Amino acid sequence: MNIALGLIIIAIGAFCQSSCYVPINKIKNWSWESYWIVQGVFAWLLLPLLGAMLAIPAGHSMIELFSQDMHATIMTMLYGVLWGIGGLTFGLSMRYLGVALGQSIALGTCAGLGTILAPLFTGHASDLTTSVIVGVVVTLVGIAIIGIAGSMKSASLSDEEKREAVKDFNFTKGITVALLAGFMSACFNIGLAQGADLHFEGVNPMFISLPVTFLVTLGGFITNAIYCFYQNQKNHTWNDYGKSNVWVNNVLFCLLAGGLWYSQFFGLSLGKGFLSESPALLTFAFCILMALNVVFSNIWGIILKEWKGCSSKTIVVLITGILILVISCFLPQIIDMINK
Repeated sequence: MNIALGLIIIAIGAFCQSSCYVPINKIKNWSWESYWIVQGVFAWLLLPLLGAMLAIPAGHSMIELFSQDMHATIMTMLYGVLWGIGGLTFGLSMRYLGVALGQSIALGTCAGLGTILAPLFTGHASDLTTSVIVGVVVTLVGIAIIGIAGSMKSASLSDEEKREAVKDFNFTKGITVALLAGFMSACFNIGLAQGADLHFEGVNPMFISLPVTFLVTLGGFITNAIYCFYQNQKNHTWNDYGKSNVWVNNVLFCLLAGGLWYSQFFGLSLGKGFLSESPALLTFAFCILMALNVVFSNIWGIILKEWKGCSSKTIVVLITGILILVISCFLPQIIDMINK
């Protein structure tokens, strides 16, 4: 029962994350760099900070926690800085491929590499059991099938139809950017593993990884802030922040987008608190989150008509990939149960 509840909580977080780009469409008269960093203030700074405070017992502080192991703290933030590069290119992948395909390729790469590299980089290679490896492989198969559906979509639509679905659609450029985004985004899970011991004793298991999550997002915020402020200077868009007629609207939708984005890692922390009965699922939890992000992002892609005009064969391939991803979420637990 606990395992099912944990997976449901992670799924809710994934749904929220996959929905976070919908509010951005409501932002008015701001350049990309302006709304990206404002939603980032909520997604990567304020909300993670509030979440981290749930894991700080009375009489203690976050500074006290992070100063206990400065090496782990610094390395975790550095992985966050690298993840921030993935976050920047992640947005571009959706610009060129759309919400569905862009998230599918980027998150699929992130899921596989993040799950495999985190134990390897932190000296816990033994966590990569056969069931975990099989789960990762099946997840990547599902992602690959969705990628095939995207390629079929690209080949079947005219340039005008592609632009109607995704304004700046460019399959080749989009795939390149999405793979880079996925590779760098995998650093998020490596950062979580690097700082896994940064917590106070006796903290509720559901909140135990929230402080290290804050460290990773803080590193990512620094990367994004530097780039966005550079773009503000380059494009002369500093005046975006002073447009009083849209300020309230834009900040509210940035808050909503940021809150939905952060929900995935808040949900991951809460969900893992219920997965202690299954070490394989604890290791595989990040991959589950990314796989479900892909599932829900493609559902949004269908709702937003990004697959409009595609053949029934393409849609069947897409749905097949989605179903394989859903199945992959349960595979490690099923395999472990069979082996017992």
